[in-house]
Amino acid sequence: MALDAAVEKQITELIQKNRVVLFMKGNKSFPQCGFSAAVVGILKEVGVPFETANVLSDAALRDGIKTFSDWPTIPQLYVNGEFVGGCDIVREMHATGELAKVLGVEVAPPKAPSITLTPAAAKAFLDATEPGEDRLRLEIDPSFRVDLYFGPTKKGDFEVTSNGVVIHVDPASSKRADGVSIDYVDGPGGGGFKIDNPNAPPTVKQISPKELAALLDKKEALHLFDVRTEAERATAKVAAAIHLDAAGKAKLDALPKDATVVFMCHHGGRSQAAADTYVKQGYKNVLNLAGGIDAWSREVDPSVPRY
Repeated sequence: MALDAAVEKQITELIQKNRVVLFMKGNKSFPQCGFSAAVVGILKEVGVPFETANVLSDAALRDGIKTFSDWPTIPQLYVNGEFVGGCDIVREMHATGELAKVLGVEVAPPKAPSITLTPAAAKAFLDATEPGEDRLRLEIDPSFRVDLYFGPTKKGDFEVTSNGVVIHVDPASSKRADGVSIDYVDGPGGGGFKIDNPNAPPTVKQISPKELAALLDKKEALHLFDVRTEAERATAKVAAAIHLDAAGKAKLDALPKDATVVFMCHHGGRSQAAADTYVKQGYKNVLNLAGGIDAWSREVDPSVPRY
């Protein structure tokens, strides 16, 4: 398919104007697919300034960049006017250090991380080990999602030993994995691994209506903010909740960053977005009311109208 001249001009100008530009779904602040988020995370980790072009906002650009680069998928990274590759290629280049060279950035070479397995975790891994070439692997992506599995070794792997168990860590994960501790915990539904990563940024935690009600009954030090409209609050509200209008926002912004803050809305979606925003601003103890006021009505206080 021939590339439209106007679209080709648009792409060429973006590439020429920006030394590093990523054609992606969403933007650097709000990626809208996992692959785009992965590349954004890598570029931020490397510390290089970059711009993004959102292909979701322009169907002609989305199709045009695929024709322009002769590459079928999004995201696509360009550096100094040259096409570098998509997500898998960028990940591989980052792991080997080649991406930093292409970007012209000096990055300290990765080193083997310190990882601690409890005796219980070590026993669980040893019991699960089967004959063959697969090895225990720990991978942590730029969003700090953890993948712990048995798989083949990869070029450049670090081998870390704890309690008699060898763990393979790829170079790209090594910094994020430094200081990680892994435990094995029994539970009613079977055991599972508990991973404590001191490097991971704070995340939004979910709180159930019954858990929130219990904290409110105990008069625990928390601040509950309702992100719904005033009209919705006129229909149904929780007495302890502060409306996140201009005055409510001023109260929230004045709180210390380690205060316990809970957000709520109708079903939990809008409050999750608000909670994510405040985590990014450095708030450390942020919770979202799972299911919103609708779940509160069903599980805690049926006198609160549902709508």
